[in-house]
Amino acid sequence: MKKFAEKSKISFPLLSDPESNTIEAYHILNAAAKGKAEGVPDPATFIIDRQGVIRAKLFLEGYVNRHTTDALVEAAKAVP
Repeated sequence: MKKFAEKSKISFPLLSDPESNTIEAYHILNAAAKGKAEGVPDPATFIIDRQGVIRAKLFLEGYVNRHTTDALVEAAKAVP
């Protein structure tokens, strides 16, 4: 993970979940993914407030598509 982060010039912490424990805990495991993609989550975005409370959840099926910036901004604006 460290080599990938350095090569990609990523400066924030990355989650490594080789056993898919976190993916399963958040119920975002892509059950249809097999082979090389097994254990890959469906795309999900959680908007969490400063107290650590999940205020919004956005999900997409499949592992290729991602939420647009506009969709994320709108979801954040809707959070009380």
